[in-house]
Amino acid sequence: MTVSVIEQAKIQAQVLVPLVKALQAELGAARANAIVRKALGDLYRGFGEEFWKAKNEADLGKAVSSAFRTYARDDALAYDVIEQTPDAFAFDVKRCAYAEFYKALGEPELGFLLVCTADFATAEGFGPDVRLARTQTIMQGADHCDFRYRRDSGGAP
Repeated sequence: MTVSVIEQAKIQAQVLVPLVKALQAELGAARANAIVRKALGDLYRGFGEEFWKAKNEADLGKAVSSAFRTYARDDALAYDVIEQTPDAFAFDVKRCAYAEFYKALGEPELGFLLVCTADFATAEGFGPDVRLARTQTIMQGADHCDFRYRRDSGGAP
């Protein structure tokens, strides 16, 4: 039995939240957050690359839909698909257990840093022709997250 992504995030938070807070106290929030963003970005970009290679799926909509089913496991996300095509996957997250968890900890800013910023790095790992646009998150107080994955026109998977 594998551990769901939401459970992994909760386990990781036990170490990462105090670590990031200590770094912020020592280095200042901006410098500490930049270091964390870079380190985790490199990690999540690699995860995106591994996922994309393992999936071996030219259809962006199918591939990203599959990835988000993994993140949504154990009722972690409730979302509505807006568009799914070979070159796009757009959806709105209506409920997010990741945000609920970090808000309960009183650390939504760290939740955004540790969870939400990973989405862009992971998308970079999908290839140079894949773009993610997102203008708001539940973690930052919006009523939904608006994910818009697109393949650049003329790009190949």
